[in-house]
Amino acid sequence: MLVIRLIRTGKRNAASFRVILVEKTASPKTGKFLEILGNYNPRLKELNLKKDRIKHWLAQGVKTSDTVHNLLVKDGIIKGPKIKKKLKSKKAKTDQEQVSDKKEEPKEDKKGLTKSKEKSKVEKE
Repeated sequence: MLVIRLIRTGKRNAASFRVILVEKTASPKTGKFLEILGNYNPRLKELNLKKDRIKHWLAQGVKTSDTVHNLLVKDGIIKGPKIKKKLKSKKAKTDQEQVSDKKEEPKEDKKGLTKSKEKSKVEKE
């Protein structure tokens, strides 16, 4: 399956992107793309696209990444709403869970003994 997405180019701290047509399973950094459809410079807010080629590939059933979809909506090539970003969030523990975890786990010292084991050793002596 083909997809239109961005590939990062440019120097460190000076990112610019190419809009490319690539196989969905291909890694973006392999450089094996079928066609360059434009470029995007977020620092200068420049967006240069080959509109006729993009419309051709969209008519063929090619999907777009969320970011490219939003750029095409902004440029007027696609009509419709923008897609909200999908943020990968880590499950943050609540304060209560963190407190309960601390109570349940016995703390170990440098020797690898827990305080309860240490007390029992002292009592035996």
